[in-house]
Amino acid sequence: MRGRLSCRRGWCWTRRKSREKPRGCAGCNGKIRDRFMLQALDRYWHEDCLKCACCDCRLGRVGSTLYTRANLILCRRDYLRLFGVTGNCAACSKLIPAFEMVMRARDNVYHLDCFACQLCRQRFCVGDKFFLKNNMILCQLDYEGGHLNGSAERQPQ
Repeated sequence: MRGRLSCRRGWCWTRRKSREKPRGCAGCNGKIRDRFMLQALDRYWHEDCLKCACCDCRLGRVGSTLYTRANLILCRRDYLRLFGVTGNCAACSKLIPAFEMVMRARDNVYHLDCFACQLCRQRFCVGDKFFLKNNMILCQLDYEGGHLNGSAERQPQ
């Protein structure tokens, strides 16, 4: 019987019993004689053989995450590039690639660099209050100063 030691998205480290017959690696077809082996897509792998099908980056390192789809093993970047959803930034209207980190305010999505007060361009830090007024992001000073006409919605934190 084998025990799972550390499970991550898409793969698990599996301990091989000392008397258990070595399994074949799905990457190189060699025998896995190591004490631990990786299991992904119901196959076993050497740590160095578990790689992204697109870019060949190693995925067997502790802390790495892999994604599987259509019987492919992929890194996060390639998974999102192939299967992710893209959209446009609400501030600059440029395309946001699916693998890029974003900020959201209600139904709007922003590049990290574009998520700033749209009047004074002040960037927000973690914990800063911001307001959504007429679909524009405002810092607290510009919101309270009433620099735009109309009603405002406070973005819940």
